[in-house]
Amino acid sequence: MSRWTAENVYGTAKQGLRARAAAVASERARQRRHEQLFALTGVTPEHRILDLGCGRLGLRRHEPDLDITGVDRVQRPDYPGPFVRANVLDGLPFEDHAFDLAYCSSVIEHVAPQDRSVFARELRRVARGWFVQTPAFSFPLEPHALLPIAHWLPPALRRPYWRLGVAGEWEDIALLRYAEMTALFGPPLAERMGPLVKSWISVRAARTPSGIDH
Repeated sequence: MSRWTAENVYGTAKQGLRARAAAVASERARQRRHEQLFALTGVTPEHRILDLGCGRLGLRRHEPDLDITGVDRVQRPDYPGPFVRANVLDGLPFEDHAFDLAYCSSVIEHVAPQDRSVFARELRRVARGWFVQTPAFSFPLEPHALLPIAHWLPPALRRPYWRLGVAGEWEDIALLRYAEMTALFGPPLAERMGPLVKSWISVRAARTPSGIDH
């Protein structure tokens, strides 16, 4: 599995006009998405939240007062809250339904396609509800390298093309289609840019131990 994290990919990108513009657009999109979080999931301060691929801040950047536990594959000594270093594919050190909601933003596309069912099964095991967002395969601009149609090319052609983008280090990222998101997490909502679907968001409302939706 490749690295997975909710870090802003443009923070370590090749700096230039494309990266700066994309960082601004990405931040606006994240803010709009965050505003949807409460309406879509019904999450409250009483819920326990697991942030998978939290990076340095993750969801805590927007909601520092919520009960959030961060998980990442690498150590995050500056993470401002409970943190567990773990690889989801090896199993998470939590009991079944230990959390009311699993939050996972721009992470699943970094998981190798053959491992995604394991990742999704473990996410669903530890949380009663979830909010999973990922860039859509159908959107014509690859969001990591900021290259048109890069993700539509086979890896043999994509790899040399990747060097023209802003992402720097090569990563074989396979973006998800509607059918794959549906199979993993249930039918996703479309996050649009004009008439085009930019991202998919699969949601199951946060639940209490009694199983009552909020």
